[in-house]
Amino acid sequence: MSEPELAKRVADVLEVDAEGFRQRAEEDAEVLKDAVEDGAFDNPQAIVGLEYEFYAVKADDGSLRRVPRRLLELIGFEKELGLHNAEMTTSPQPLNAHGLRAQESEVKSQLEAALRVTETERMRLVSDALWTIPPEGEPASSYLTDSVERSVTDGAGHERPIRIATNMSGSARYHAMANTDRADAAGMCLDAPNVSLEADTVMPESLITSIQPHYQVAHAPDLPLYFTYALRIAGPLLALGVNSPFFPADLYDDVPAERILEEAWMEHRISVFETVLNDPTTGEGKVRFPRDLTDVDEAIDRIAADDTMVPMPVEPGERFDDQFPHFRRKHGTYWRWVRPVFDGSTRSAANARIEFRPIPAQPTVRDSVAFLAAFAGLLESLTRLEHPVVELEWERARENFYAAMRDGLEADLTWITNDGEETTDAFTLYDDLLAHAEDGLRNRGLSNEEAAKYLYPLRRRVRQAVTPADWKVTQVREELEAGAPFDEALETMQRRYVDRQRETLLEGSFADWIGD
Repeated sequence: MSEPELAKRVADVLEVDAEGFRQRAEEDAEVLKDAVEDGAFDNPQAIVGLEYEFYAVKADDGSLRRVPRRLLELIGFEKELGLHNAEMTTSPQPLNAHGLRAQESEVKSQLEAALRVTETERMRLVSDALWTIPPEGEPASSYLTDSVERSVTDGAGHERPIRIATNMSGSARYHAMANTDRADAAGMCLDAPNVSLEADTVMPESLITSIQPHYQVAHAPDLPLYFTYALRIAGPLLALGVNSPFFPADLYDDVPAERILEEAWMEHRISVFETVLNDPTTGEGKVRFPRDLTDVDEAIDRIAADDTMVPMPVEPGERFDDQFPHFRRKHGTYWRWVRPVFDGSTRSAANARIEFRPIPAQPTVRDSVAFLAAFAGLLESLTRLEHPVVELEWERARENFYAAMRDGLEADLTWITNDGEETTDAFTLYDDLLAHAEDGLRNRGLSNEEAAKYLYPLRRRVRQAVTPADWKVTQVREELEAGAPFDEALETMQRRYVDRQRETLLEGSFADWIGD
């Protein structure tokens, strides 16, 4: 799509009446509440799914590459924010041994086929939380901030300037964020230790990629209980998964390399999403750790009442969830690290689920599926056994989350064990956490061996006290000690990451990277 065509589409989006959109979303919320009460979103069993994001690099040197749109269609992946991004979504499956195998097999089959196709383009898809080598010949700062202004005649006959990010996918919603009256509510910057970058669009968010496990509850009114437990496990699971301690080298301030290492947060992906989309002067921000829910109506009301950044146009449709189309649209910019979702193409497919967004993209498929299995197993077990961690104060759960962001497995996390004792001992915490994840999987019909196999990559991280972020920091530090300047040390680490992933992505795990 040409820039003038995209600018015209953005202008059309900006013509949507924000107040009218908000009112219709609130009316849709009442329709949705009635449907929940009628049992439309209930399922006979728990169901799981996964969103999995990647970025593309040149196969020979690991530098970032834009993915041709025709290639995305060919490999069956979906576009994401940046031109270098690609995303797959698995088909929902029942939470049992066959369903988890199906999830893993679907990811592997799609990804293996995609890798073969992209290889012919001298390109590779990478599963990683934050890219650090920009496109060849381009500084990361320019790639993330380049934009153009196009003039468009609006519906009233007035000329209107439209800002278009050069390296962003051609989605009017993405580009509209920088052109609405609510643009000031987005930070559109990076603000992290020793890194600062100002932008005119939300393009800096394209630095990051993630996996997003989904868990569909069997009975929609029970969603708040599952949600409360999901908030309590968010910090501990994030601490196990951290994978983004570094930014591209040219984004750093002029500071010593050792300072960068010492002050780096283990999961900068969290800060990127929050600072790009939140303005610290306007309150809590749209991207945040959410509060507990009291009932399912409150979950629906929160989405309907959320600040509308982009009131997208809504077309009539024949899907079941087209009965509440403005609510569905609004949900697309309801950014919380754990969020409820209500949708379904038909009444029989309608579901209420929890989307778990803290986990960054992982080194291998097996690691990603381990987090899906752990998340689902925990929600199964903790709710069924009425685990006392539900009594952990919300403020402490939030502190756990941001401590995990900063320090990974070295964070001081608070947990309540199955016997009701509060602990800050990491081994005690993870022994209890992973035991309940395994219990939840066994309760869904997995054998002891099957459950243990899914969780093995996470148990290994605990035992070795090593996360992907720790591995990256160690690689960079060793290069610096050997005399390399920081930018070269960072590139060496990143290329080594891609090379190790090439060997283990489909059949290995991060445990193979860290040895005995």
